[in-house]
Amino acid sequence: MSPAILNVSNLSKTFGGVVATDHLNLEIKHGELHAIIGPNGAGKTTLIAQLSGETLPDSGEIIFREENITALPPFKRSRLGIARSFQITSLMLEMDVIDNITLAILARDSHSYKFWKPVREDIDLRKAALNALKEIGLEERAFEKVGNLSHGEHRQLEIAMALATQPHLLLLDEPMAGMGTEEGRKILKILQKLKKRKTILLIEHDMDVVFALADRITVLVYGQVIASGSPQSIKKDEKVREAYLGSDGEMNC
Repeated sequence: MSPAILNVSNLSKTFGGVVATDHLNLEIKHGELHAIIGPNGAGKTTLIAQLSGETLPDSGEIIFREENITALPPFKRSRLGIARSFQITSLMLEMDVIDNITLAILARDSHSYKFWKPVREDIDLRKAALNALKEIGLEERAFEKVGNLSHGEHRQLEIAMALATQPHLLLLDEPMAGMGTEEGRKILKILQKLKKRKTILLIEHDMDVVFALADRITVLVYGQVIASGSPQSIKKDEKVREAYLGSDGEMNC
């Protein structure tokens, strides 16, 4: 059995009177694609924000690769190998595709952006950026303005930016959000390729995608884990079926 790359113990977070994360326990094994599902308001995005460091928990502990990262800021977690894509894209639309990737690499390494022209001439940086674009099929758009790309290509670019930081753990928040059928198929193929070599925590509403990709699934309700296990066990779990899965296994949310 693969060892755990991430262990979350008794994680709790409230916003005023709203409990977003309620004594949550979670284990992500090295090399697996672990999906987090649940209805809107279940606390999925708040969980990812705590794992990436954008939000600090009120209590509990996050252990990543045997190191306690509970209080670390995002840039330090990035250096340790955690990368996140967001539910809503946050790209530099006026810049070239390859420059967005380069910025992600620089941010990981905490370089100064002061001398941008020499950075553009850095062969190693450009090679790393192009390799990330090649992985997700955007290498031919490297010198296009990001604003000229489609919504689906924006999502691909966000994944490429995360990959360019060479993460040990990839946090993907709704990568299929707003996708058309063809664009969705493209992202699905990318994720199928990535799951062979990256540890991925995936939040996704599309249950066809979740059950096609996930090695394990955790179900959240009001910030609590109600079930965690293989896709087959989740489909058979009565609590999950009653709350979110219809008789045909589709999510009701």
